[in-house]
Order: sequence, then structure tokens, then C-alpha cells
Amino acid sequence: MSDELKLPYAEVIGDPITQSKSPLIHGFWLTREQIDARYGARKVTRETLGDYLSKARADQYWRGCNVTMPLKQAALELADQLEPEAQAVGALNTIYRGPDNQLIGTNTDVGGFLEPLRDVLAAQHLFRMARIIGTGGAARAIVTGLIANGFTLVVAGRNVGKARMLLNELTDEGEHYAVPLAHFAEPTEFPFDDRNGCLDLIVNASALGMKGNPLLRFDWSHAPPGSIVYDIVTSPLETHFVLSAREAGFATISGLAMLVGQAALAFEKFFGVAPPRQFDGKLYEVLNK
Repeated sequence: MSDELKLPYAEVIGDPITQSKSPLIHGFWLTREQIDARYGARKVTRETLGDYLSKARADQYWRGCNVTMPLKQAALELADQLEPEAQAVGALNTIYRGPDNQLIGTNTDVGGFLEPLRDVLAAQHLFRMARIIGTGGAARAIVTGLIANGFTLVVAGRNVGKARMLLNELTDEGEHYAVPLAHFAEPTEFPFDDRNGCLDLIVNASALGMKGNPLLRFDWSHAPPGSIVYDIVTSPLETHFVLSAREAGFATISGLAMLVGQAALAFEKFFGVAPPRQFDGKLYEVLNK
């Protein structure tokens, strides 16, 4: 075995996986902190996930993995122990080795998603509403994080029943709405009330707009004045959704913010140290190349 293969390592798993920027992020931090370890990417399907985790458990150098689509919910049943974040969301995005060789599942998507909203969430608002596109594992984390911060939600999906089930499962009280994806595609003449003192988010939590997928059709007449538009897609870095929102005059947040935020939480689980966030500007330059 080569010396490199004897190093502690973590990796991102999913299918497809070649588009993942996680190796760049974790590799950047490993270099900055001069940690003797490595981080890679591995294609793992739903069918091969169980075998992958069995082999990982037996590998003394394996420290953990980030879990991406379409494995976030499937992996939930294979972890030995779940941290509260994963239990609340009903999906995980990180598995790490714990005491007694346990595979511990957690969800850093919630913290990663909320990180770039931290300042605006610290302010007081008369009302908070979020329109969320998507019903998958990432959407579950986003719904969980926004409910905890007092939002009324409108969740749009191809399957309205799935959107309603997600809301019923993750929300205990309040009036929330499930609508078909097409609802936001056509113009509306809905007269928004005075949004002064309110916080409105428009979030793409789906794969629409990702390279190889159809564009997300969203008519900006559905966005209240002053809305913040947030797209979790990272390939391309600036999606059509983000660019058109900016052209329409809305503040935008790209998927890199969530990606780096959730990666920082996972990095500490894998390697035992917090990553050097003072270099985020340089990291963004690397990711934008």
C-alpha cells in the first residue's frame, strides 16, 4: 500500500458525483491546516450504499463521508446512531466514525443553509415567509431550519402530495401551503401587501437548473418586493435562476454559501479541527475557476 493510501481520508459519495466541489473545499482546508489527510469523491448508488458503508467501517483510515443525492434518506437507515439534526430532518448528509467504530449520521445542511442568512435572521420581523422549490433531502433540511426560525412556508413540487406530506411531517403548527411546481411558472397579478418589516425568501432546493437538468421556470411576479433569492445548486455556480433574479432587482445567494457552510461543519467531524474560515474569499476564488 502506498504512503498516500495510508493517510486518514474522507470523501463525498453519490450518483452522479463528478460535479461535486467538496474535494476542492476539503482539499483547500487540509492544505491550509497542513493536515496529513486526503479527501476524494466516489460514485455510490442506492444499490451499493450498504456495501460501501460495510467496507468503510472496516477501513482504519476512513474518517467519514459527505452524502449527496440520491442517498440522503437511504443512508438514514444504515447509520448506527443519528444526531438530533438528522433525526429532525429525516435525512442525513454526513456520516462519520464515532466511538466503538460506530457510524454516526448527522445533517450539516441545516446549519450550512442558514449560515449566510445569519445576520438577517438576527433582526426582528413582523412576518417571515419562504417559497421553497423542491421536496427532496435538501428541501427537508431547509424546511427544518426555516420552521425553527419562524417562517410560514409554501413548498412547490412536481408531486403536490409529496410536498404536503413533507410539511405534515416536519411542521407541528402554523398555516403552510403545498402547491404544484407549475404554480410559480406562470405570471400572477397577486397584489402583495406592505412588506415593510417582513422577510421573504425564494429558495430553489431542487436540482432544476443544475447542469444536465431542465431550467427552473419561475416568474418573478410571484416574488414580493425585497425578497432574497437563494439557489442551492452549485453547478453552474451562477444559475439562470440566480442571474434572472438579480436582473429583476432581487438580492441573491448562490449555492456556494450553503456548500461551504455545511462542509465546514462536516470537516470538523472528520478531522477534529475547525477549518480556517478566514480564507473563505480565497476558497471562493478557487471554486469559481
